[in-house]
Amino acid sequence: MSISYKNRRRISLLLLLVGLPMYIILAVNLVSLFERPSIFVELVIYLGLGIIWAFPFKFIFKGIGQADPDHKE
Repeated sequence: MSISYKNRRRISLLLLLVGLPMYIILAVNLVSLFERPSIFVELVIYLGLGIIWAFPFKFIFKGIGQADPDHKE
């Protein structure tokens, strides 16, 4: 089942405005449960968590910046 371009744009906006801030709060709280590592290790942890967040939604964000392929003039 394919999601229409318009719905993918709406879902991606919702993910960026609501989902990403919630994920950031969750990631910071998760890292703060342990003793604070060095800055480099902490940076690697946050980069890894950022990449992990992006992969499940790759199909939604793919092509969102392009013109609507279904729009006919």
